Amino acid sequence: MSAPLYQLKAEFFKTLGHPVRIRVLELLSVREHAVAELLPVVGVEAASLSQQLAVLRKANLVISRREGVNVYYRLTSDEVAQLLRVARSILSGVLEGQAELLADLRATSPKY
Repeated sequence: MSAPLYQLKAEFFKTLGHPVRIRVLELLSVREHAVAELLPVVGVEAASLSQQLAVLRKANLVISRREGVNVYYRLTSDEVAQLLRVARSILSGVLEGQAELLADLRATSPKY
């Protein structure tokens, strides 16, 4: 018997639950990148980046191809980029709401 859909979704979001993986997906949302291009932008050691790329490959979010000595990565689907855009939009709304709350709090704080 296969896992329930909610469990699969939870595993999917766990895969996205690492800042390096999110940054890599954001970069790959723009275009394909060689690992050597990702390293200075992501700012982690090569072994760490390799590990995170392996997690993304295992989750079928990215695919790789070799060209000479370079390995290039790209997203498996434009829907991954769309998901990141939706997440950004949701976070923008949350942060705007928090900014409004902070402004209200400051405006109504008692003067001691």
